Amino acid sequence: MKIFTASQIRACDAYTIHISSMQSANLMERAAEQCVEWLVKYFPPETLFLTLCGTGNNGGDGLAISRLLHNRGYGVKAFLLQFSPQLSPDSNTNLQRLQKIGADLVTIVEPDTFITDIPPNLVILDAILGTGLNRSTEGWVAAFINYINQLPNKKIAIDIPSGLPADSIPAKEAAIVKADDTLSFQFYKRTFLHPETGVYAGNIHIIDIGLDKKFIEATPSNYTGTDLAEIKKIYRPRKPFSHKGTYGSVLMVGGSYGKIGAITLSSKAALRAGAGLVTALVPECGYAILQTAVPEVMCRVSGEKYLEKIDHWDKMQAIGIGPGMDTADASVKALSEFIDVCKQPFVIDADGLNIISKHPELLSRLPQGTILTPHPKEFTRLFGESVNSMVQVEHARMQAIRYNINIVLKGHHTAVVTSEGECWYNLTGNAGMATAGAGDVLTGIITGLLAQGYEPHEAAILGVYVHGLAGDIAAGMLSQEALIAGDIIENLGKAFLAISHH
Repeated sequence: MKIFTASQIRACDAYTIHISSMQSANLMERAAEQCVEWLVKYFPPETLFLTLCGTGNNGGDGLAISRLLHNRGYGVKAFLLQFSPQLSPDSNTNLQRLQKIGADLVTIVEPDTFITDIPPNLVILDAILGTGLNRSTEGWVAAFINYINQLPNKKIAIDIPSGLPADSIPAKEAAIVKADDTLSFQFYKRTFLHPETGVYAGNIHIIDIGLDKKFIEATPSNYTGTDLAEIKKIYRPRKPFSHKGTYGSVLMVGGSYGKIGAITLSSKAALRAGAGLVTALVPECGYAILQTAVPEVMCRVSGEKYLEKIDHWDKMQAIGIGPGMDTADASVKALSEFIDVCKQPFVIDADGLNIISKHPELLSRLPQGTILTPHPKEFTRLFGESVNSMVQVEHARMQAIRYNINIVLKGHHTAVVTSEGECWYNLTGNAGMATAGAGDVLTGIITGLLAQGYEPHEAAILGVYVHGLAGDIAAGMLSQEALIAGDIIENLGKAFLAISHH
């Protein structure tokens, strides 16, 4: 699913209106109808709604939704915040339509006044400000939003929470409606996918308002939401006449005294992701542990407590390095020597990244297409500070292009940034996956996919999606609280079935 900027969405609206020879108010009506269908599905007929409307087109959406809810027999009252003397034409049209049905269905709220004594059982629909917002709210409108946020009522934002920009992270003190749910027209907005701002949107529901598909297909975007439709384009089912050699050999490199669990998880995950053969290269202290814990994995050793040499990799289709490896001097030397001779892209995580952050000259020596999987703090150590997570993603795009690498910037909506500068926001996963070893599992999955012939960026995108989906399946059975890294591995099979059988 492409992610468009606010200006691209406006252009898509305009093109749809033009190509369909419809009035803009008709598109607003279509959007309102789809919102009402969602509301009717989730709220019983006795629900009472209070719609807060601005003077722009988002307010017009709210006024149209109020009229349609009234027509469906719901109790609804709209309040129009008169923060501008002029209403947009479509908003004015919908104000007149609502007033024609009943003058008591809408109240004009004069500047510097507030609505008091709102019963807590009313559902508040937020249609004050939309994607046309180009500066922070201030004065009365900001105070009004802050007042609404203090109320216990359930709040549903129409298209976007009022006060939230679509394409940038605002100042921390910005007044933004904190919605429980957001009914977003056609697309995700980028701010829904970042931790600083996603909290305001609550649960996201994409509402198809019938924008022109040809325009969407023809309009380029550097940002994509990784949904099932995108994954189906990447995923390749197994062929009947194949053998373990068809699906590649993996070398997983890592582990150190006290941290053999990390490389054990990675190795098992690479197998579960479909790799034909997996060998783990670990220090001697991990040999018995790994051979016992994952009998399907072959094992080589180097060093006693820490890895001292990375070898026997040249016949491997994919290599994953870093989980539990430690940053001992011998391991630093081993990684540096490996990078100097390796010409194929590999996956690097955890202590592998920590070594590179202390020896940044290694970055420019990485083979093209190599996949780095940092969490935000690891990224900062590698590439420097960013003022917010969206700027960090832009920073990652520049670095991925600069070094011709792929960066998996981990988070609630992990951003896979390709060497072309494209950004894929993952839409699977949950907070239960914030648990020790989950990142090691992801490293194994991506490496396992890379061995099977997926291009590096495909292995990263598919790997992140499957990892999150397996986590969602596990959380559905066990709860987010009880989820551990091994549960993600155990549910990879169900995740692949969900993709292949959908």
